[in-house]
Amino acid sequence: MTQSRQQGNHLANADITKPIIDSLSKINYLKDYPIRDLVTQSETFGKALRDQRLETNQIRKFLDAINRLKSKLVGSGFSEIEAEIVLLKPKLAYAAARQNVVKPLNKVMSAAIDKVESKADFERLVNLVESIIAYHKEAGGK
Repeated sequence: MTQSRQQGNHLANADITKPIIDSLSKINYLKDYPIRDLVTQSETFGKALRDQRLETNQIRKFLDAINRLKSKLVGSGFSEIEAEIVLLKPKLAYAAARQNVVKPLNKVMSAAIDKVESKADFERLVNLVESIIAYHKEAGGK
């Protein structure tokens, strides 16, 4: 890949993450992410990920981990899953290192995970992930 093409991809990645990253930078806890903003920004981001050819199987391990934690939270307190939530960041970093198309998702999810400090925050993280994936799928993502 040429250097100018790599720079173009990097700029495109930065542009699609900017609205969500900007919103996250203004809050202390993920539960404070306004739900209407979350949905609107997830729609734009999910479609942009599809346009960049992100496939669901490229983030399957991350999605599976979120769903396992969601189930585990039902029978336990937040403190029981907190470390596992933070450890989602390296899973995404690994996926992003293997495939550039995962980098925007890694950037957004890492910023969101940094704001998770309670059950309510985790529930908003689940809302964010589910919304992004739903709009990615709606846009024709596989």
